[in-house]
Amino acid sequence: MTTETPATIQPYEIVSVKRTDPPSGMEGTGWHHYIISQGDNRISGYRQGTLKAVTTAVEEIVGQLNERQLGKRGRVNLVPAPKKRAQ
Repeated sequence: MTTETPATIQPYEIVSVKRTDPPSGMEGTGWHHYIISQGDNRISGYRQGTLKAVTTAVEEIVGQLNERQLGKRGRVNLVPAPKKRAQ
C-alpha cells in the first residue's frame, strides 16, 4: 500500500484529441482518438462527435478522474435519528 498524499499524486491530463478513422467494427464519421495520462499511465479511447464536443467530454472525464483520486467530497452519510414514540 502506498502512502501518497494528495500533493504527491500526479493529476490526469489530456495528451491529445485527434480526428481518426472509426475504430474497428464501428461506422460513421466524426471519430476522434484521445489520450489521457497520469504520469506513466495512459488511457486511450475513441469518441464520436465534433472536435469541440469530444474535447469538452474528455475534459469532463479528466476532471472526474482528478476528483476521484482526491477522495469523495461533499458526501454526507446521514443516519436517521430514532423515531420518538407517541405517548
